[in-house]
Amino acid sequence: MNEMMKQVNREIDRLINKLTASQRQDGSWHFCFENGTIIDAYVILLFRCLERNDEPLIQKLHDRILSQQQPEGCWRLYRDEEGGNLPATVEAYYALLCSGYSKPGDPAIERARAFILSHGGADKAASILTKALLSATGQRKWPLSLTSIPIEAMLIPDFMPLNLYSFSGYARVHLVPLLVMASLGFSVKTAQMPDLSELLETRGDEEEPLPEAHLHLEATLRSGTARLIGSPRSLRAAALDKAERFMLERTEADGSLYSYATSTILMVFALLALGYGKDHPVIEKACQGLKDMQFDIGGSTTLQNSPSTVWDTALLAYAMQEAGVPRSEPVIQKAAAYLLGKQHTRKGDWVKHNPNAEPGGWGFSATNTRNPDVDDTTAALRAISRFAKADNRFQDAWNRGLSWTLSMQNKDGGWPAFEKNTDNRILTWLAIDGAKSAAIDPSAADLSGRTLEFLGNYAKLDTSHLFMRRGADWLIYNQERDGSWYGRWGICYLYGTWAALTGLMAAGVSPEHEAVRKGVKWLLETQNEDGGWGESCRSDAERRYVPLGASTPSQTAWSLDALIAASPQSKSEIDRGVRRLLALLHEDDWTTDYPTGAGLPGVFYIHYHSYRYIWPLLALAHYRRKLGD
Repeated sequence: MNEMMKQVNREIDRLINKLTASQRQDGSWHFCFENGTIIDAYVILLFRCLERNDEPLIQKLHDRILSQQQPEGCWRLYRDEEGGNLPATVEAYYALLCSGYSKPGDPAIERARAFILSHGGADKAASILTKALLSATGQRKWPLSLTSIPIEAMLIPDFMPLNLYSFSGYARVHLVPLLVMASLGFSVKTAQMPDLSELLETRGDEEEPLPEAHLHLEATLRSGTARLIGSPRSLRAAALDKAERFMLERTEADGSLYSYATSTILMVFALLALGYGKDHPVIEKACQGLKDMQFDIGGSTTLQNSPSTVWDTALLAYAMQEAGVPRSEPVIQKAAAYLLGKQHTRKGDWVKHNPNAEPGGWGFSATNTRNPDVDDTTAALRAISRFAKADNRFQDAWNRGLSWTLSMQNKDGGWPAFEKNTDNRILTWLAIDGAKSAAIDPSAADLSGRTLEFLGNYAKLDTSHLFMRRGADWLIYNQERDGSWYGRWGICYLYGTWAALTGLMAAGVSPEHEAVRKGVKWLLETQNEDGGWGESCRSDAERRYVPLGASTPSQTAWSLDALIAASPQSKSEIDRGVRRLLALLHEDDWTTDYPTGAGLPGVFYIHYHSYRYIWPLLALAHYRRKLGD
């Protein structure tokens, strides 16, 4: 055994021991799903509007937001974001003042104020959530992009070509509370709310005209509402009533809406708009659900948008088994039992586009019981696959999960995240920042590749099956010209290319296939001089590969795993990458904390604290298995 393989073995053992020690008693792992300062700021604003006495939490969130300010006075979504981020800075500035723990004239506040004014004022913050929070708290008028959409669109029947369920589930649970507030012109202020009029030059009175595409979409929606029977007053009342029921029927046991903090915050404001009291039990429960999403990291406290417990537990249990931990070990037994209890048993909104499927998926968070997704489902199935062969309970769960996954394939051959065939491009015409990515849930290279990898390696299926062939064909057709693939839920071309290559290999596509060779060539061309890989979050917004200029643990592991899967034998580039990965696992700098998870291009990025363990362990395990001595 050569020296590097000895190092690989030692590192695998170290990671397994560390992870075993950090497992919770119930079998789960809890790592932070870190989202910058967006949720921290929103919760401060919401709690101040509700006049809640949550001072310890508010002060902790204030302190964390303040600690993230850059010397230029701004806040950034990621380290190399050029020029700072105006929406994040407006939100942070507003929340700091609203908390009461920062005051006008404080040096940090003055620097933030100067940054905002130098970038055209808070009016120029493009984020729809930033605009909504400003509008809901009386700082500006509701934007025309929302007030132009009739709330009566809630009543358009599902069989119409364009209706509420044409939107992706993620967009839907955010859009409904936004439309409620915008249609009612709602706002709430308290004595603790600062006046931001100095930063809002137009105060929303002079907006740019809506683009033609948005107007066309609006006209299409209005043509649908024109067919509704009833007086304008009765239709409006019915639409608001349906919106209220929509939100309440989708709250989870913890009080959150769809288990997302962002949609929960919007729901609370919307319920206030509908006349709920600030101390209403539904609002109280929602606020407690938000508080339960807090996570302490490095001496500070942040609010997660959606805790990643199921995702992390499934991936860690899978990676540890790939690294040689047998299913008989207590750490795997407990994780599998935990996952078994989190499989969904009731139908959710996904059934609108998939009416013949039975429940069987998994969601992202422990509290999520109605919004499963393909990626979490295949992750959980990987983790329990060895149990399914020996235990009837797991076999039943496996069969239901596999059946649900197969049923979610889109008509184009790829796989979506949450709901199939929600790819009506007209919805991306909304004049709302992020609509191009959030309004629809199309097939994605990362989801399609990872699904093929699961089906090939764990369900033992290949391209002799039509659905596998269609999935592989979709990936091949959607490869970028340079040989990469764009990944929707990770950063970004490295993530998509890893998923696509490992999926194609598992499906039985030849390593000599042109698409595979082009993908491998692209990965080798993007390898850093130090042997690792690193990609900037800028790739996500610019839709082109932007190198980070440094290597990150997760992106290096993804790239290595793809090369290992697609290479019949060892390459010097793989060995260089493994050496760099081994070193990265003992470094602790900004590359360790760099966000490599994607939520919404240019708006929402994720630092998964679990990723420095999951993906390196998996890559090293696959290296040892395939290329070791």
